[in-house]
Amino acid sequence: MWSHRSWQGKFLSPPLAAAHERLRGYASWCNAVEGNTTFYATPTRETVASWARQTDPDFRFVAKLPKIVTHERRLTDVDAQMRAFLAALEPLGPRLGAVWVQLPGSFAPADVGGLVRFLRRLPRSHRCAVEVRHPAFFTDPRAERLLEQALGTVGAEWIPFDTTTFFRDPPRSDAERDAWAKKPRMALRTAALTDRPIVRYLGRDDPERTVEGWRRWVDITLGWLREGRSPTLFVHTPDNADAPALARRFHDEVRARLPALAPLPAPLPAEPLTLF
Repeated sequence: MWSHRSWQGKFLSPPLAAAHERLRGYASWCNAVEGNTTFYATPTRETVASWARQTDPDFRFVAKLPKIVTHERRLTDVDAQMRAFLAALEPLGPRLGAVWVQLPGSFAPADVGGLVRFLRRLPRSHRCAVEVRHPAFFTDPRAERLLEQALGTVGAEWIPFDTTTFFRDPPRSDAERDAWAKKPRMALRTAALTDRPIVRYLGRDDPERTVEGWRRWVDITLGWLREGRSPTLFVHTPDNADAPALARRFHDEVRARLPALAPLPAPLPAEPLTLF
Protein backbone atom coordinates (compact mmCIF):
# COMPACT_ATOMS: atom_id res chain seq x y z
CA MET A 1 0.00 0.00 0.00
CA TRP A 2 2.92 2.40 0.35
CA SER A 3 2.66 3.03 -3.39
CA HIS A 4 -1.10 3.72 -3.27
CA ARG A 5 -1.63 6.44 -5.87
CA SER A 6 -4.05 8.62 -3.91
CA TRP A 7 -1.57 8.85 -1.00
CA GLN A 8 1.27 10.24 -3.10
CA GLY A 9 1.77 13.92 -2.45
CA LYS A 10 -0.76 13.74 0.43
CA PHE A 11 0.67 11.24 2.92
CA LEU A 12 3.68 10.03 0.96
CA SER A 13 6.28 11.45 -1.37
CA PRO A 14 5.08 12.73 -4.77
CA PRO A 15 4.73 10.30 -7.69
CA LEU A 16 8.13 11.14 -9.17
CA ALA A 17 9.96 10.36 -5.92
CA ALA A 18 11.88 7.11 -5.54
CA ALA A 19 9.77 4.17 -4.35
CA HIS A 20 11.91 3.69 -1.25
CA GLU A 21 10.92 7.16 -0.08
CA ARG A 22 7.26 6.12 -0.10
CA LEU A 23 7.84 3.12 2.18
CA ARG A 24 9.90 5.29 4.50
CA GLY A 25 7.09 7.83 4.46
CA TYR A 26 4.45 5.18 5.16
CA ALA A 27 6.49 3.91 8.12
CA SER A 28 6.35 7.40 9.61
CA TRP A 29 2.53 7.28 9.56
CA CYS A 30 1.98 3.69 10.71
CA ASN A 31 4.13 1.08 12.44
CA ALA A 32 2.76 -2.00 10.64
CA VAL A 33 1.71 -2.95 7.12
CA GLU A 34 -0.20 -5.78 5.48
CA GLY A 35 1.97 -7.52 2.91
CA ASN A 36 -0.61 -8.17 0.20
CA THR A 37 1.80 -8.23 -2.75
CA THR A 38 3.39 -11.44 -1.46
CA PHE A 39 0.09 -13.19 -2.25
CA TYR A 40 0.78 -12.77 -5.97
CA ALA A 41 4.49 -13.59 -6.00
CA THR A 42 7.29 -14.27 -3.57
CA PRO A 43 9.54 -11.19 -3.59
CA THR A 44 13.27 -11.43 -4.16
CA ARG A 45 15.50 -11.44 -1.11
CA GLU A 46 17.06 -8.20 -2.37
CA THR A 47 13.64 -6.52 -2.46
CA VAL A 48 12.89 -7.63 1.09
CA ALA A 49 16.30 -6.42 2.24
CA SER A 50 15.41 -2.98 0.86
CA TRP A 51 12.17 -3.04 2.90
CA ALA A 52 14.22 -3.74 6.01
CA ARG A 53 16.60 -0.85 5.28
CA GLN A 54 13.68 1.56 4.95
CA THR A 55 12.02 0.68 8.27
CA ASP A 56 13.01 0.67 11.92
CA PRO A 57 13.45 -2.65 13.75
CA ASP A 58 10.16 -2.16 15.61
CA PHE A 59 8.14 -1.80 12.38
CA ARG A 60 6.04 -4.90 11.60
CA PHE A 61 5.15 -6.64 8.34
CA VAL A 62 2.24 -9.10 8.28
CA ALA A 63 3.10 -11.01 5.11
CA LYS A 64 0.44 -12.97 3.25
CA LEU A 65 1.39 -16.41 1.97
CA PRO A 66 1.50 -16.82 -1.83
CA LYS A 67 -1.75 -17.94 -3.43
CA ILE A 68 -0.08 -21.05 -4.82
CA VAL A 69 0.25 -22.22 -1.22
CA THR A 70 -3.17 -21.27 0.15
CA HIS A 71 -5.53 -21.21 -2.82
CA GLU A 72 -4.06 -23.35 -5.58
CA ARG A 73 -2.45 -26.19 -3.63
CA ARG A 74 -4.50 -25.62 -0.45
CA LEU A 75 -1.52 -26.13 1.91
CA THR A 76 -0.57 -29.50 0.39
CA ASP A 77 2.82 -30.38 -1.16
CA VAL A 78 4.13 -26.84 -0.71
CA ASP A 79 7.42 -27.44 1.11
CA ALA A 80 9.52 -25.98 -1.71
CA GLN A 81 7.32 -22.89 -2.02
CA MET A 82 7.39 -22.32 1.74
CA ARG A 83 11.16 -22.67 1.95
CA ALA A 84 11.54 -20.08 -0.81
CA PHE A 85 9.03 -17.74 0.82
CA LEU A 86 10.57 -17.88 4.30
CA ALA A 87 14.09 -17.55 2.90
CA ALA A 88 13.06 -14.45 0.95
CA LEU A 89 11.61 -12.85 4.10
CA GLU A 90 14.66 -13.54 6.28
CA PRO A 91 16.12 -10.01 5.85
CA LEU A 92 13.12 -8.59 7.72
CA GLY A 93 14.36 -10.17 10.93
CA PRO A 94 12.19 -8.98 13.85
CA ARG A 95 10.09 -6.87 11.46
CA LEU A 96 8.21 -10.00 10.34
CA GLY A 97 5.34 -9.75 12.78
CA ALA A 98 3.41 -12.73 11.42
CA VAL A 99 3.03 -15.05 8.48
CA TRP A 100 -0.52 -14.43 7.29
CA VAL A 101 -2.39 -17.54 6.11
CA GLN A 102 -5.45 -16.17 4.28
CA LEU A 103 -7.62 -19.10 3.23
CA PRO A 104 -10.31 -19.12 0.53
CA GLY A 105 -14.02 -19.20 1.33
CA SER A 106 -14.12 -22.83 0.24
CA PHE A 107 -11.78 -23.83 3.07
CA ALA A 108 -14.28 -25.55 5.36
CA PRO A 109 -14.21 -27.13 8.84
CA ALA A 110 -13.49 -30.50 7.21
CA ASP A 111 -10.15 -29.04 6.03
CA VAL A 112 -8.86 -28.01 9.47
CA GLY A 113 -6.75 -31.17 9.81
CA GLY A 114 -4.76 -30.16 6.76
CA LEU A 115 -4.23 -26.70 8.21
CA VAL A 116 -2.85 -28.17 11.43
CA ARG A 117 -0.44 -30.42 9.53
CA PHE A 118 0.73 -27.43 7.50
CA LEU A 119 1.25 -25.18 10.54
CA ARG A 120 3.15 -27.87 12.44
CA ARG A 121 5.70 -28.02 9.62
CA LEU A 122 6.51 -24.32 9.87
CA PRO A 123 9.45 -23.17 12.02
CA ARG A 124 8.19 -22.27 15.48
CA SER A 125 10.28 -19.10 15.29
CA HIS A 126 7.62 -17.61 13.00
CA ARG A 127 4.33 -16.37 14.35
CA CYS A 128 1.38 -17.45 12.24
CA ALA A 129 -2.03 -15.82 11.88
CA VAL A 130 -4.89 -17.45 9.99
CA GLU A 131 -7.83 -15.79 8.26
CA VAL A 132 -10.79 -17.99 7.31
CA ARG A 133 -13.90 -16.99 5.36
CA HIS A 134 -16.15 -20.05 5.37
CA PRO A 135 -19.43 -19.06 7.12
CA ALA A 136 -19.50 -22.20 9.28
CA PHE A 137 -16.52 -21.00 11.35
CA PHE A 138 -18.64 -18.03 12.46
CA THR A 139 -22.10 -19.59 12.75
CA ASP A 140 -21.44 -23.15 13.96
CA PRO A 141 -20.05 -23.26 17.53
CA ARG A 142 -18.55 -26.71 16.91
CA ALA A 143 -16.64 -25.47 13.86
CA GLU A 144 -15.47 -22.41 15.78
CA ARG A 145 -14.18 -24.55 18.67
CA LEU A 146 -12.51 -26.93 16.22
CA LEU A 147 -10.53 -24.12 14.61
CA GLU A 148 -9.69 -22.43 17.91
CA GLN A 149 -8.37 -25.68 19.34
CA ALA A 150 -6.40 -26.41 16.19
CA LEU A 151 -4.76 -22.98 16.16
CA GLY A 152 -4.09 -23.23 19.90
CA THR A 153 -2.00 -26.36 19.45
CA VAL A 154 0.54 -24.41 17.40
CA GLY A 155 0.17 -20.96 19.01
CA ALA A 156 -1.39 -19.40 15.90
CA GLU A 157 -3.77 -16.44 15.91
CA TRP A 158 -7.16 -16.15 14.20
CA ILE A 159 -7.45 -12.88 12.22
CA PRO A 160 -10.99 -11.48 12.17
CA PHE A 161 -11.97 -9.38 9.16
CA ASP A 162 -14.69 -7.06 10.45
CA THR A 163 -16.90 -6.02 7.52
CA THR A 164 -20.04 -5.46 9.58
CA THR A 165 -19.85 -1.67 9.39
CA PHE A 166 -19.35 -1.77 5.63
CA PHE A 167 -22.33 -4.00 4.95
CA ARG A 168 -24.66 -2.23 7.38
CA ASP A 169 -25.99 0.16 4.70
CA PRO A 170 -26.08 0.07 0.89
CA PRO A 171 -23.04 1.46 -0.99
CA ARG A 172 -22.92 5.17 -1.80
CA SER A 173 -19.85 5.54 -4.02
CA ASP A 174 -18.23 3.75 -6.93
CA ALA A 175 -15.52 2.38 -4.63
CA GLU A 176 -18.13 1.13 -2.19
CA ARG A 177 -20.15 -0.51 -4.95
CA ASP A 178 -17.02 -2.28 -6.19
CA ALA A 179 -16.14 -3.47 -2.67
CA TRP A 180 -19.76 -4.51 -2.09
CA ALA A 181 -19.37 -7.11 -4.83
CA LYS A 182 -15.90 -8.31 -3.78
CA LYS A 183 -15.55 -8.17 0.00
CA PRO A 184 -16.74 -11.08 2.17
CA ARG A 185 -19.72 -10.62 4.47
CA MET A 186 -18.12 -11.79 7.67
CA ALA A 187 -19.82 -12.29 11.02
CA LEU A 188 -18.25 -10.31 13.85
CA ARG A 189 -15.52 -12.04 15.85
CA THR A 190 -13.71 -10.29 18.69
CA ALA A 191 -11.84 -13.04 20.58
CA ALA A 192 -8.04 -13.25 20.70
CA LEU A 193 -6.15 -16.55 20.95
CA THR A 194 -2.62 -15.24 21.56
CA ASP A 195 -0.80 -12.25 23.03
CA ARG A 196 -0.47 -10.74 19.51
CA PRO A 197 -4.02 -10.41 18.11
CA ILE A 198 -4.42 -8.97 14.60
CA VAL A 199 -7.63 -7.34 13.36
CA ARG A 200 -8.64 -6.20 9.87
CA TYR A 201 -11.41 -3.61 9.90
CA LEU A 202 -13.31 -2.32 6.84
CA GLY A 203 -15.18 0.96 7.22
CA ARG A 204 -16.87 3.24 4.69
CA ASP A 205 -15.55 5.99 2.44
CA ASP A 206 -17.13 8.51 4.82
CA PRO A 207 -14.48 8.85 7.58
CA GLU A 208 -17.02 9.58 10.30
CA ARG A 209 -18.97 6.42 9.52
CA THR A 210 -15.71 4.49 9.67
CA VAL A 211 -14.94 5.98 13.08
CA GLU A 212 -18.44 5.25 14.34
CA GLY A 213 -18.05 1.60 13.36
CA TRP A 214 -14.73 1.08 15.12
CA ARG A 215 -15.89 2.19 18.60
CA ARG A 216 -16.15 -1.42 19.76
CA TRP A 217 -12.57 -2.04 18.62
CA VAL A 218 -11.28 0.84 20.71
CA ASP A 219 -12.78 -0.82 23.79
CA ILE A 220 -11.53 -4.28 22.80
CA THR A 221 -8.04 -2.97 22.05
CA LEU A 222 -7.88 -1.24 25.42
CA GLY A 223 -8.86 -4.49 27.10
CA TRP A 224 -6.17 -6.40 25.25
CA LEU A 225 -3.50 -3.85 26.13
CA ARG A 226 -4.48 -3.94 29.80
CA GLU A 227 -4.19 -7.73 29.69
CA GLY A 228 -0.61 -7.36 28.47
CA ARG A 229 -1.33 -8.24 24.84
CA SER A 230 0.18 -6.38 21.87
CA PRO A 231 -2.57 -6.00 19.25
CA THR A 232 -2.30 -4.80 15.66
CA LEU A 233 -5.31 -3.28 13.88
CA PHE A 234 -5.41 -2.48 10.17
CA VAL A 235 -7.94 0.14 9.03
CA HIS A 236 -9.40 -0.15 5.54
CA THR A 237 -12.01 1.78 3.59
CA PRO A 238 -13.26 0.92 0.08
CA ASP A 239 -11.09 3.61 -1.55
CA ASN A 240 -8.42 3.65 1.22
CA ALA A 241 -7.93 7.34 0.42
CA ASP A 242 -7.60 8.40 4.07
CA ALA A 243 -6.46 5.10 5.61
CA PRO A 244 -3.14 6.36 7.10
CA ALA A 245 -4.85 9.29 8.82
CA LEU A 246 -7.66 7.04 10.03
CA ALA A 247 -5.17 4.52 11.43
CA ARG A 248 -3.50 7.29 13.42
CA ARG A 249 -6.89 8.54 14.58
CA PHE A 250 -7.71 5.07 15.90
CA HIS A 251 -4.37 4.97 17.72
CA ASP A 252 -5.00 8.43 19.17
CA GLU A 253 -8.41 7.36 20.47
CA VAL A 254 -6.88 4.38 22.25
CA ARG A 255 -4.00 6.46 23.60
CA ALA A 256 -6.38 9.13 24.92
CA ARG A 257 -7.74 6.47 27.28
CA LEU A 258 -4.39 4.77 27.88
CA PRO A 259 -1.71 7.51 27.96
CA ALA A 260 1.04 4.97 28.65
CA LEU A 261 0.68 3.70 25.08
CA ALA A 262 3.63 4.91 23.03
CA PRO A 263 2.82 7.51 20.34
CA LEU A 264 3.26 6.79 16.66
CA PRO A 265 6.21 8.48 14.91
CA ALA A 266 5.90 11.98 13.52
CA PRO A 267 4.95 11.78 9.83
CA LEU A 268 7.56 12.82 7.30
CA PRO A 269 6.52 15.69 5.00
CA ALA A 270 4.83 14.44 1.85
CA GLU A 271 6.11 17.31 -0.26
CA PRO A 272 9.83 17.97 -0.80
CA LEU A 273 11.17 20.86 1.25
CA THR A 274 11.99 24.02 -0.72
CA LEU A 275 13.57 27.39 0.08
CA PHE A 276 10.42 29.31 -0.80
